[in-house]
Amino acid sequence: MDNFNINRRLFLKGAAASLALTTLGAQGMDIINPAQPLRVGLIGTGWYGKSDLFRLIQVVPVDVVALCDVDKNLLSAAAKLVSQRQKSGKTPKLYGDYRKMLSENKLDIVLIGTPDHWHALQTIDAVKSGAHVYVQKPISVDVMEGESMVAAARKYNRVVQVGTQRKSTPHLIEAKKNIVDAGLLGKISHVEMCCYLHMRNSGNPPLEPVPDFLDYEMWTGPAPLRPYDGLPHIRWWRAFMEYGNGITGDMCVHMFDTVRWMLKLGWPKSISSTGGIYVQKEAKSNIADTQSAIFKYDELNCVWQHRTWGTAPNADYPWSFTLFGDKGTLIASTMKYDFTPVGDGPKIHKDVIYEKEKYPEDLTEERIELNAAPATRLHMLNFLGAIENNSRPVADIEEGHISTACCILANLSMKTGRPIVYDPKSKQIIGDAEANGLLQRTYRQPWVHPDYTKV
Repeated sequence: MDNFNINRRLFLKGAAASLALTTLGAQGMDIINPAQPLRVGLIGTGWYGKSDLFRLIQVVPVDVVALCDVDKNLLSAAAKLVSQRQKSGKTPKLYGDYRKMLSENKLDIVLIGTPDHWHALQTIDAVKSGAHVYVQKPISVDVMEGESMVAAARKYNRVVQVGTQRKSTPHLIEAKKNIVDAGLLGKISHVEMCCYLHMRNSGNPPLEPVPDFLDYEMWTGPAPLRPYDGLPHIRWWRAFMEYGNGITGDMCVHMFDTVRWMLKLGWPKSISSTGGIYVQKEAKSNIADTQSAIFKYDELNCVWQHRTWGTAPNADYPWSFTLFGDKGTLIASTMKYDFTPVGDGPKIHKDVIYEKEKYPEDLTEERIELNAAPATRLHMLNFLGAIENNSRPVADIEEGHISTACCILANLSMKTGRPIVYDPKSKQIIGDAEANGLLQRTYRQPWVHPDYTKV
């Protein structure tokens, strides 16, 4: 693509960018001033879709030419914000069907910020159109969707970066380099990951007519059609397994992906999980309020626990991971990390890096996660560097697939009551016909489930 004839005059801003260039320079973060503004489209103009787009606008010249959303109110509001944020001041073209957006615009980059049940089809269609893709996590709602997404990215030679931006979080990059890779933990043979945030929706809203500004049929797409009981945006849709994979699919995927990156782990040997709705039985939500999972490796168990009720064992780290080594322990979150050695020796503490002074526009952005903004900017730079260098980004689609699929397989183990052993070569669960039947869910007509052998 002509727009990726990069001029190597750096214009990065901020401490996070400087840290990334020194620690991850080889991963393509030495960007960027393209010959022409990159042509960008966004599918899903809600909270995080806009947040990702605005971080991209901050780090590289872009021309946001098209936006797509099934909610006309969200779409028009996003268009106004984009016209204010992008340098040209132009208002993007607006679409209600992403397929029309892809066919009518030659896009360099497509950002996907839709609910999970749309990620697979939109990613595959975008790479087929010739665009590189930044897709939010988790990448899929079933394992075969993920296999198809990887196959499409490879077949069409497109870069697909997954929004698991912990790999681009400055203090976590530093922890990996200076503590894990430096050997301060010694042999690591146990990992604990957790989320104790009360993020399971407890509502019981009544049914109501679908508003004129929302195309609910298109919003639902390939997923089962639930009776309409209010706008699904932000977190209501996450209350249902029809559209995602519960707290494990939403929150474990971040921590497990980070742990795998830090420890250079691939597919686990086996996955087992138990849980269910143990406490919050009054809500419509059908996702587990309590779940434990074990991702087993050789002489290493990675253990996940979530609970959407009660208190966190460690109030400072309610969503976090802990690496236990024979020489020390590292506990980390999106906000900070703490290293404690075994025996004598200095403890190490580091906090999240903010860039409020460098990017004052962050301070007026609605619902922005200020702690995540520097990480997302670096993630975008890594994505762009991979496009320029025709290389794999730090959160390549295959890595996103492994982390996502493992969380999905944990849910399958919880459902079947048995451990799961997934063979990524045969793409089968070994010795379990019932569980194999759950690797691909049935799509609602007329949508057709992608086939990894035919993308």
